[in-house]
Amino acid sequence: MHRRALVLLTFGALLVATACGSSGSKHSTGSTATATAGATSSRQSSARTSTTAASSTPGPNPNAPEVSPAGDIPDNQVFVRYTPRAPVYSVVVPEGWARTETRAVATFTNDFNTIRIESNSTPAAITAADARATEVPELRRNAPGFNLGNVNVVQRSAGPVLLITYQANSPADAVTGKSVVLDVERYEYWRNGTRVAITLFAPHGSDNVDPWRKVTDSFAWSA
Repeated sequence: MHRRALVLLTFGALLVATACGSSGSKHSTGSTATATAGATSSRQSSARTSTTAASSTPGPNPNAPEVSPAGDIPDNQVFVRYTPRAPVYSVVVPEGWARTETRAVATFTNDFNTIRIESNSTPAAITAADARATEVPELRRNAPGFNLGNVNVVQRSAGPVLLITYQANSPADAVTGKSVVLDVERYEYWRNGTRVAITLFAPHGSDNVDPWRKVTDSFAWSA
């Protein structure tokens, strides 16, 4: 009888302990769920804020007109073919540029961008060594701020061409009286005793690689 009472007492204590443990477990799970729900809500709120901030940031306007830096020839520039009065050659030049002509020289100008084309009689093609000995000193005397870049032979559609690159100061602007530093490329074509020099001027730092290549590749001798 005494043993049975002890067993029942022990079993009752075990039931109480189990019930307490079960109650504690439920309380812990409820706290964890509450904390998890709070963290999830915080993340969703943060994501909504981030999305709203991102959507309110203005992006580039794809329909905005192209803005070219000073001296850069626009990508949509139209070119037309020019042939001088004495049809020794032809070459494409930018449409709409101001043109002046003499018997041997044609000049096309737009602000500080200039294309100057001159032709004369020369018994033989000038080599890079000849240019360094004769033409470079003459350019140094006549071009204010002259700073030689390079003298070499390059390939164009018409064949091998002598190229002299240098920097010089532009003539003073008629309105402001200011001048700018120019990047200059001088291409010399020769055939059968005739030399044609195409000199390209642009403000220093201008990106006119493609337009200048278009002009110099378009040069063709008249038949």
